[in-house]
Amino acid sequence: MKNNLLPAFRLSLVMLVLCCVVYPAMVWGAAQLSPGKGEGVQVSHKGRVVGFANVGQKFDRPEYFNTRPSAVDYNASGSAGSNKGPSNPDYLKEVQTRAGAFLQQNPTVPRNQVPAEMVTASGSGLDPHLSPAGAYAQVERVARLRNLPVERVRELVKSHIDEPIIVFFGPAAVNVLRLNLALDELAPIRR
Repeated sequence: MKNNLLPAFRLSLVMLVLCCVVYPAMVWGAAQLSPGKGEGVQVSHKGRVVGFANVGQKFDRPEYFNTRPSAVDYNASGSAGSNKGPSNPDYLKEVQTRAGAFLQQNPTVPRNQVPAEMVTASGSGLDPHLSPAGAYAQVERVARLRNLPVERVRELVKSHIDEPIIVFFGPAAVNVLRLNLALDELAPIRR
């Protein structure tokens, strides 16, 4: 028994140090290199915090660029994606309903060109970004409802595309919160 107990104790001690000290220290160190140093990146507008750049918020009013659907209804206290697969009938019905709603708001977009992120939730349910295609697909609607030239809104989207630092590290993306704040600066909504 002594031959088994001592190695088991040593292994437990090594794993305790690895899992409770080394790994958390590595994660913390990596977070210090990220924007916001591992904290939420606050977005301020006119002197007040209006949201976070790295947490998706719901924008579904037609005069704004809409965000992608969320499996957690944009509740940032916990993230989650849908566990339903692409062949699940309930999920397919939900995607078709979202596609119908998107096409109703954006009638100039052909059905086969609806960006996937506009009808499917992200893995976390809190994705704050759209692909450039997802933003461009909404340009005509937003321009019409804001009484702006389509080309001006297209330029606004283009100016808010975040390219990856290195080509291999992710796709280009548009932060929806920042884009909508810039849109409000360009053409405020009268209420």
